[in-house]
Amino acid sequence: MSIYKVIRIYDIIIAFTILIIFIPIFIFVFIGCLIESKEPIFIQKRVGKNQIPFNLIKFRTMKVSTPSLASHLVHKESITRFGKVIRTLKLDELPQLLNVIKGEMSLVGPRPCLFNQVELISLRDKTNVFLVKPGITGLAQVMGIDMSNPKKLALIDSYMISKYNQINYFKYLFLTLFGRGIGDKIKY
Repeated sequence: MSIYKVIRIYDIIIAFTILIIFIPIFIFVFIGCLIESKEPIFIQKRVGKNQIPFNLIKFRTMKVSTPSLASHLVHKESITRFGKVIRTLKLDELPQLLNVIKGEMSLVGPRPCLFNQVELISLRDKTNVFLVKPGITGLAQVMGIDMSNPKKLALIDSYMISKYNQINYFKYLFLTLFGRGIGDKIKY
């Protein structure tokens, strides 16, 4: 059995388990986002495996009027008060577990970029990053590398893929769960 088939089994089991355990938190965050922005769920077209588009699902942390840009290009005033809290706790990512269950993402892989991130798409294409599913976390997140440095990100993503195995899969998950791993920086 290939590593990706094994990882798919882990993805499904872990994603379902987290969803079940976190149902109360999921509901709380949904209600908090609903109260603050009236549109608690944020769906955005992202670049998936083989550059096939998919709809990434997240809790809304930015104002509805915020343009569809990479987070590092957005001003901090765009983030809602409740959004700051759930971004810090990484709870805005919970709905992406549905993307994992649907098979559009893995728990571990390169973070999915937007179609308007042309430089990053080109660099990832050259380094074969699109041959795998995007993930919620990965080596770049654990190292604190965000999408504001496309060249470095593409190289780290490519390196992660070349060393992809079950041990690293769980290593990146545990490091993320225990405080390592960050989201994209917000422009100040």
